[in-house]
Amino acid sequence: MKYIQELIDLITLEKKSKNTFEGQNFQTSWGRVFGGQVLAQALHAAYQTVPKDRFAHSLHGYFILGGNLDLPITYEVDIIRDGKSFTTRRVVAFQEGRAIFNMSASFQLVQSGVDHQFSMPNYIPPEKLLSDLEQLEVQNTDPEAYNRFKKIKPEVIEFRPVEKLTLRDDVDAPAESNYWFRSKESTPFGLDLQHQLLAYISDYGLLRTATLPHKKELGQGPTFYTSIDHAIWFHRPFSLEEWLLYAMDSPSASSSRGFSRGTIFDREGLLVASTAQEGLIRQLSQ
Repeated sequence: MKYIQELIDLITLEKKSKNTFEGQNFQTSWGRVFGGQVLAQALHAAYQTVPKDRFAHSLHGYFILGGNLDLPITYEVDIIRDGKSFTTRRVVAFQEGRAIFNMSASFQLVQSGVDHQFSMPNYIPPEKLLSDLEQLEVQNTDPEAYNRFKKIKPEVIEFRPVEKLTLRDDVDAPAESNYWFRSKESTPFGLDLQHQLLAYISDYGLLRTATLPHKKELGQGPTFYTSIDHAIWFHRPFSLEEWLLYAMDSPSASSSRGFSRGTIFDREGLLVASTAQEGLIRQLSQ
């Protein structure tokens, strides 16, 4: 996806009935529907059923089955509650009559109140960093792996890792990962669409962070990776045309699951969103 409109078109669903919507799939190189796509599309579906003056403050999704790239996804929205300040929705995604994903999301009126946050980490600013693709081009060690990596992310979003990026599987690293990102094009959109775009991008890097301390072990044979769940909390307004810092770490991995969390800051140091995810990291028998 070279242009932001292509990403928006992917997220935007076709309305089939009052609370039912249908979406198409980005054709991934790994053969399953990308989790960030389902998150963003489900959030889009929920947003179509809430008052225009209410915005998402949290969502919690569970990936039930791997999505089939060749089939459209149907999203059904349940109207759980419309309160004075909060609105609650449940979204279930289906393919061939089977639920592949479900999500609960909560929306709130814009309201004032107490305000505090953790400070943004003091990392190298994006202007002094190479993009992920530029780093790999400089290394020029594995053209096949580079081409696979290039197909994973939308071209319109620029990613600049703080740490040195490598595709090698034999070097363990701390369970921390940080990168700056922004849209290469202007994004003069409302907060609802900013939320949906961020939901899509938020799935990049979280599960990978949980694998970093185990790259030697996991690189010894085939390993199956997939997201189990994903949560996002939206704290403050932001714009994707400005640099955002995604700071991730993984406090734990056990029982074939890796747990990761992330905090997203804008360039001024405001904490705009937080994420958490657990993913399956299952080594396959030889």
